[in-house]
Amino acid sequence: MLTDPTTLDALRRHHLFDKLPPGAFQEVAQLANHRRLEGGDTLFHQGETADRFYLLLEGQIVLTRVLLEGNEKLVEAIRPGHSFAEALLFSGTRHYPVTARAMKASSLISIDGAHYRRLLEAQPSICLKLLASFSIRLHQRLNEIDTLTLANASRRVVRFLCQEQEAADGQIRLSVPKRLIASQLGMQPETFSRILHRLIDAGLIAMERRSIRVLDRPALASYSE
Repeated sequence: MLTDPTTLDALRRHHLFDKLPPGAFQEVAQLANHRRLEGGDTLFHQGETADRFYLLLEGQIVLTRVLLEGNEKLVEAIRPGHSFAEALLFSGTRHYPVTARAMKASSLISIDGAHYRRLLEAQPSICLKLLASFSIRLHQRLNEIDTLTLANASRRVVRFLCQEQEAADGQIRLSVPKRLIASQLGMQPETFSRILHRLIDAGLIAMERRSIRVLDRPALASYSE
């Protein structure tokens, strides 16, 4: 049960809960709980029963999936204020298709999925309002698909950097290991690193550890090998 006013306020302001009537929201809070993870801790594993979904308050969670050939692929990096695993409530999927792991110390709210779904079934007007937020995620997924369909690995990296720069307002911070970003872009880690070094040599980006600064945005956007 959630009792901390700050935690309750964070939950209430999230788009999945801000339209709930007071009584319904109180029910959610009573069945929710606060979780804390250390860096490297696993929240749930791929294949486990999907009975709860989550709202990240602090830290960072990465969602990864092990493919049939055994490779680990980055699905999404979750930032504070974002929820995850809620889509399973509507798809009927009974098991988590990904593994959720904390990249650093993290604080999150765990919500009872079955109870939340019953609340929505009793409040159909709220479901329509949720469609808008889900459509945003769909748009993000379509952008990722567009990136992966680019045959040239360099163009995939360039598109990724341009998108990250726009989202981060100029400064790019690689918040997950390069190998996971490479898997998300459909390439080997060595290929990803090699392309980054070519962009550095071309004077298009500067890189210090996991921080990347774009030096020439127009030239980067038009870069090709």
